[in-house]
Order: sequence, then structure tokens, then C-alpha cells
Amino acid sequence: MTSRVIGITLAILGAQMLVLYAMGQPLICTCGYVKLWEGVVLSPGNSQHVTDWYVFSHIVHGIIFFYVLGLLFPRLSMPLRFLFALGIEAGWEVFENTPMIIDHYRQQALAQGYTGDSIINSLSDSLAMVFGFVLAWRLPLVVVLACAVGLEIFVGYSIRDNLILNTLNLIHQFPSIDAWQRGG
Repeated sequence: MTSRVIGITLAILGAQMLVLYAMGQPLICTCGYVKLWEGVVLSPGNSQHVTDWYVFSHIVHGIIFFYVLGLLFPRLSMPLRFLFALGIEAGWEVFENTPMIIDHYRQQALAQGYTGDSIINSLSDSLAMVFGFVLAWRLPLVVVLACAVGLEIFVGYSIRDNLILNTLNLIHQFPSIDAWQRGG
């Protein structure tokens, strides 16, 4: 069963990569080099290198998927729950890079020049979700919740954005959040 899960995992990630490539997303940053970390949110390299501030949101995705899928499908085996979570994440990564979502993000304070993710960044985001999923599977609930809340607070304090704010802004842009993110 393990080799089968690994094969399906690689197939999902491969499909994510191929779809993003077909959509015109660059493999790596168009700057021509790869950095492990891009720490400047308002830079052209954000979402283009291996990791950035938003990698922490994808760890939280994994934690959320683990628990929500467990509640919705309590009899689902752990390998199937994992593959379902990975499929959701890969689907989000593709959807997030559609012109509609890229244009929507560009209207937000912290995403003015956003062009979508490079393929390497998108795959890294999916692997971060895997990391969060495994943390939730292996650690006690109280530790996992503390990690998720801690990541949200840390990123929110550091860059005035996080998964909660990003999700709110995706659904509806609030002038007060926008003003705060701009430093007002």
C-alpha cells in the first residue's frame, strides 16, 4: 500500500506541475535563479522562489485538512485521507494561479504585482501542506493547535497577513484590513 500511496502522490504532484506549466506559469523565478527563501512580501520574487512567508499558511492547510477530513469522513483510511488532502491542495494551487484569482489577489494591499506562483513555489506549498498534515497526524491535538495558532500570529505580526486574513480578503475585501496591511 505504501508504494501505491507514493505513486499516487507523485502523480498528483506531477499533474499539478503539468497543469501549471500548461497554464504558462514559469518553472522557476523569471529572474533566472532560485532562492530557498524570499522574505520580502512586496517583491517580484514573492511566490517565485522555493519558500516565502505564505509557506506557513500551507502548513496550516495540512493541519486543517487532517482534522476536517477526519470529521467529515471518520472511516476513511489515513492513506486515503492524505491523498484526498493532497488532491485538494493541488487543486487549490492550480485554481490560485488562474487569471481570475491572480487578478483578485492583485487588488489586495500585499499583492499589487502578483503574477501567480512559479511551479517550484507551488510544489513547495503542496509539500508544506504535507508537512502540516503529518504534524497533525503524529502530534497531540493541543500541540498542533498551538503550532497553527502560533504560525498565524507570527506571520500576521511579521507581514500583516496570514491564512485567516488572506481567506477573508479572498472572499471580500475589507477596507479596515486593507488599511492595516498598508501600514495605516
